[in-house]
Amino acid sequence: MSTPAHPSTPAVVDAPAVVLRGGTVLTMDDRRTVLTGADVLVVGERIEAVGVDLQVPEWTAEIDASGGIVMPGMVDTHRHMWQTAVRGYGADWTLTQYFVWNYLEHGRSFRPEDVYAGNLLSALEALEAGVTTSVDWSHNLHTPQHADAAVDALEETAGRFVFAYGNIQAAPWEWSATPEFRDFVERRMRRDDRLGFQMAFDVTGDPAFPERAAFEVARDLGAAVTTHAGVWGATNDDGIRLMHEHGFMTPETVYVHAASLSDDSYQRIAATGGHASVASESESTCGQGFPSSWALRRHGIPISLSMDTSVWQSADIFSAMRATLASDHTREHQVAHAADETVTHLAVRAADVVEWATRGGARALGLDDVVGSLEPGKRADVVLVKNDDSPVMFPILNPYGHVVLQAQRGDVHTVLVDGRVVKHEHKLVGADLAKARTAIENTVEHLRSTLGPEAWEAGMNPEIPASKVLDNPYTYTDYADASTHHHA
Repeated sequence: MSTPAHPSTPAVVDAPAVVLRGGTVLTMDDRRTVLTGADVLVVGERIEAVGVDLQVPEWTAEIDASGGIVMPGMVDTHRHMWQTAVRGYGADWTLTQYFVWNYLEHGRSFRPEDVYAGNLLSALEALEAGVTTSVDWSHNLHTPQHADAAVDALEETAGRFVFAYGNIQAAPWEWSATPEFRDFVERRMRRDDRLGFQMAFDVTGDPAFPERAAFEVARDLGAAVTTHAGVWGATNDDGIRLMHEHGFMTPETVYVHAASLSDDSYQRIAATGGHASVASESESTCGQGFPSSWALRRHGIPISLSMDTSVWQSADIFSAMRATLASDHTREHQVAHAADETVTHLAVRAADVVEWATRGGARALGLDDVVGSLEPGKRADVVLVKNDDSPVMFPILNPYGHVVLQAQRGDVHTVLVDGRVVKHEHKLVGADLAKARTAIENTVEHLRSTLGPEAWEAGMNPEIPASKVLDNPYTYTDYADASTHHHA
């Protein structure tokens, strides 16, 4: 082995080995080891070595990481990727308006090709922002053709995904029992570390617990369940209690948001080893409840981060880290001030939030032995944050704080997934953005023409119809629970 200095050093793209040299390396190992002026060597699909002045195989391609931060690829444990087709459309929505547009009204107009378009764009923007693993919380799959289109888009990109199958337009105990669903799972779900599988559905709190049948299907398939829990006006403590009493809370279960829950519910999640997916930017805006990291920490529940949906919020985990740190600190100060006390040392540090965005997500998805940290033998999902043209990228004094509070997606210089360079020198590699743009334009035109110009404009601030939406936003059940609001 030798240090490369050969004038014919291969191009970074498609090189059999790549070394990122001289960066500040956040390994995110068990000790949170930070190395300065260090190298990360990638051979094939895996991390070969991490250290200073590494000897590397001949013909290794070299990336200058000096002045930058090398970190594990980030993990988003909950993103409705199909909704990226209408990015920013619901910027002024409340959660109730989101339910109206997506569940009761216009979400039904999405064709398979529209789900494909949203997924393709979302997958590309995830990679562009350094998110190497995304959970596609795909809950608008009216037909198996919609599901096929969603997975087609994921497989066209170089990212790592977990496909979470759901359908907000039909009861989970119905769609999960169909032979078409079983056929899809058998045909398309490889269950490898590049394409995982979950079932995505919510538990309304109906005492009859009709969701039991869907949980039984998940158990039979060996699939984890991801569920929106503790969402004000939709899911509450009754749903957690029913899951627990019937034995369907497992270490593989991911509780999205996990806000507006009681201590009893948090204790049940903690006792059964579940994980939470916190989407602080969403929760702060939409009203699911106060971003829950502060409550989850008190109960020792493992935390991961997510972006939810770019129909509303931004779609990069730099925003998620920043929002989570801000909301947790806000709550800590608020509680202290209510007791006439002053916080002198913060409980959550920037390093904690970086861990939630990387290894926390890997743990939640059962991928901790695969990705989430920069350690020899793990898959090479690696991100270099570096921007020599930005005055924001120096000095790097606290690298964790720099990632969370200074850097942004535009500072992501290089991204590797499974050792493959998918972004380099701030540009995606091999991405057909023109194709994605055309697909999105066709979807927007379809929705505009289908809904009509007035309904399209009104949808950006929809009226709440005279329906059950405040008691129960789900169209597939008549169960209603008015505990979250009071009628005049």
